[in-house]
Amino acid sequence: MNTDATQRSRNKELNTKTQDTKTQRRKEKLSDTSDTSDKDPTDSSAKELTGGTMHVKPIIAIDGPAGSGKSTAAKNLANAFGLRYLDTGAMYRAVTWKAMQDGITLADEDALAELAGRIDIKLEPDGETTRVVVDGVEITQEIRREDVTREVHHIARSPRVREKVVALQKKLGEGGGVVAEGRDIGTVVFPNAELKIFLVADTETRAARRHKELLERGEKADYSKVLDDIRTRDRRDSEREASPLRQAEDAVVVDTSGNSIEDTLAELAGLVRKRFPQLSVREKAQGG
Repeated sequence: MNTDATQRSRNKELNTKTQDTKTQRRKEKLSDTSDTSDKDPTDSSAKELTGGTMHVKPIIAIDGPAGSGKSTAAKNLANAFGLRYLDTGAMYRAVTWKAMQDGITLADEDALAELAGRIDIKLEPDGETTRVVVDGVEITQEIRREDVTREVHHIARSPRVREKVVALQKKLGEGGGVVAEGRDIGTVVFPNAELKIFLVADTETRAARRHKELLERGEKADYSKVLDDIRTRDRRDSEREASPLRQAEDAVVVDTSGNSIEDTLAELAGLVRKRFPQLSVREKAQGG
């Protein structure tokens, strides 16, 4: 009896050790495959672990109304975390500029859609800025003129034009590693973005920013007119049928009213670091 009991005790101990060894091996295997931060996004094991939708380097979508600080935020975050900056608004401005150059009636949706389908738009990183090139011609400064700003809504509200431009934006974002800003990034262009941010600010603050920006570029600007333009753009952006401005349900809302650029960037960088601890931070953000 004692011998049988002793043997049973030894068998139980052996089984326990065997199970512990198997458990440890499973944990080690899981640990070896759980970190995909350094893996190529095209690697099959990385895709399996991410469900085919996550990216080794994330897509950060920043949306908001005119003057909320999207461009400054996106440029700085992209530079700070070693990601690419995608200025989607520049694409609509580029189509607008080209249509004006070619004498196309901006109410002619057929002509605009044909134009959007044939022109070649390139966004080329250039230090702290992004060069906008259309059909081989650099128009980085031209698309920021006030006459282009006034007319871009014709392009932005066209479903057929947006379809073509959004397709290009999606292609540019393939593989991740992008900070994209606009008005429909988190809802239409990159609905599966790993981080969505929606910037807001009161109308007066946004108008003051736009007014200062115009004066710094050497353009004549009246604050009252800029304020009216901001209100008009808000209404057009939110009421248009094609991809209206709206907050994604899973977006983090950040109010930049009264904040300095530095305060806003610090808050946004904190969101990025918390969501993506694997991203390394460069010493200093550039751009503005």
